[in-house]
Amino acid sequence: MKNLIHILEDQVCEILKEIAPNPVHPEVTLSTQPHFGHYQCNNALKLAKELKKNPREVAQQMVTAWHKLPTYSSMIAKLEIAGPGFINIFLDIKFLSEQMMQVLQDPRLGVPFPLHVQRIIVEFSSPNIAKELHVGHLRSTIIGDCLARLFEFLGHDVLRLNHIGDWGTQFGMLIAYMRAHVPEVLEGTVSTDLPTLMGWYRDSKKLFDEDPAFKKEAQLQVVKLQGGDETALAAWQMICDISRKAYQEIYDLLDVKIVERGESFYNPYLSEVVANLEKRQMITLSEGAKCIYLEGYVGRDKKPLPIIIQKADGGYNYDTTDMAAIRHRIEVEKADRIIVVTDAGQALHFEMIFKAAEKAGYLDRTKVRVDHVPFGVVLGPDGKKFKTRSGNTEKLIDLLLEAVTHAEKVLRERLPELTEKELHQTAIILGIDAVKYADLASHRIKDYSFSYDRMLRFEGNTAAFLLYAYVRIRSIQRKVGKSMEELIKKDSIILDHSTEIDLALHLRQLGETLEAVAEDLLPNRLVEYLYTLAEKFHAFFRDCRVEGSAQERSRLLLCEIAARILRQGLQILGLKTLERM
Repeated sequence: MKNLIHILEDQVCEILKEIAPNPVHPEVTLSTQPHFGHYQCNNALKLAKELKKNPREVAQQMVTAWHKLPTYSSMIAKLEIAGPGFINIFLDIKFLSEQMMQVLQDPRLGVPFPLHVQRIIVEFSSPNIAKELHVGHLRSTIIGDCLARLFEFLGHDVLRLNHIGDWGTQFGMLIAYMRAHVPEVLEGTVSTDLPTLMGWYRDSKKLFDEDPAFKKEAQLQVVKLQGGDETALAAWQMICDISRKAYQEIYDLLDVKIVERGESFYNPYLSEVVANLEKRQMITLSEGAKCIYLEGYVGRDKKPLPIIIQKADGGYNYDTTDMAAIRHRIEVEKADRIIVVTDAGQALHFEMIFKAAEKAGYLDRTKVRVDHVPFGVVLGPDGKKFKTRSGNTEKLIDLLLEAVTHAEKVLRERLPELTEKELHQTAIILGIDAVKYADLASHRIKDYSFSYDRMLRFEGNTAAFLLYAYVRIRSIQRKVGKSMEELIKKDSIILDHSTEIDLALHLRQLGETLEAVAEDLLPNRLVEYLYTLAEKFHAFFRDCRVEGSAQERSRLLLCEIAARILRQGLQILGLKTLERM
């Protein structure tokens, strides 16, 4: 099915061909108020300047031409000229009723397939090996997963990448420390875990900074590792496996699927990338380091800001890795679009990497779209940086499990009949949903305050409020006891009351909403759509009796569409639904 706004835009295009001297882009928007119609066309105002006519006169010209279109009478009830030349569009209610039946029979719920299926790479989460995921990884993981789910639902070919920090000097430090202090772990006779590994990493960093002999040994281990030494690689692999096990516990809890492709993956390509950049005469030596300088980029000291692609000692860093990564994603993975989700502090880094990739000829923005998706930080309830009571950065696993504990308390009061097993399973869904929803409801560029109490409320813009709307619909359907399959086969939706018309129009606009999110990569747009949907459903339920009414069968079908779209929208956000609350 085609989005309504695009059908209207096509109609406007036909009209403008007749009256505009030059090609004009159709300007159709949603109306801000119901009494202004369902949609609004704003072309007459700009066109009037070009034609040197009164805007209302041009609007009348457009309305007259619109009435002659073959598709007019089947879709539009009336057109009104308002203000200085706006055209208010009122859809035909019978047309909207028929649209609802088509949505009901469409597995994509009225969302069109893309005209061109794209290969889209979404890079998100991206923790560092030998370090626990903390609250700072929350937003990247949740936002990235949501965007990946969105493009998968839209019908694109999506590769979810976890670009983990699993290469570099820190591994030389850690391997050197473990060889000297806990060789039995490297030998495999004693096991360990990630918190212990982190402790060893902190100790190794201290030694690296204070002990020249240890520093030399750590650097030797880096050389061995990068050179493919079997012993060093085995130690590195063990460290990665320990970290990976801890990460996976969190990804399972968040229901996040992601392909690990860390910095080590690109190691074989680094020397070739440097050589290629030298061949393209993009390299400038600075104190022995190989750098790229881009016009217009300067540091706080007003000196040119470098992209260091090879250090003076011959080592590589994340600039090198990111250059190799973008080249690989375009030339090998054949990406049509690359989306990188990291905190806002890395915005300049990626802006420069993308610019350098363009200059090197790896990136052609007319063929490949690249987006850095920055986000703000998570603050505590006091509005300050989120910390534990001891002042340390909050571990992500602790934060998520605490959300589940809070959800258990809420559910124990609301559903005392649940068994302990049912209570815990339901609390996991509600707790994790609440965390995800609170994050995605915030405009991603902004910081937001994290509060368990606020995010688990059943009133306002919360996961609980939306889940309750879904549960309420399913409860109505169970109470009436009619087969949805039979109703869909034999009955029709007939819209009558203003609130059910309002609900139906909103349900038909899912595709328009998802299209907007795919363009600007702001998940809060989908959150707002779903929250409004829940509010419109509650208004419909307040005004339009379902059970036992003359319109029972029609309204049950409308309820079914609302439930399906709520569930699908929540799924794209990464949330699971409940049947009871």
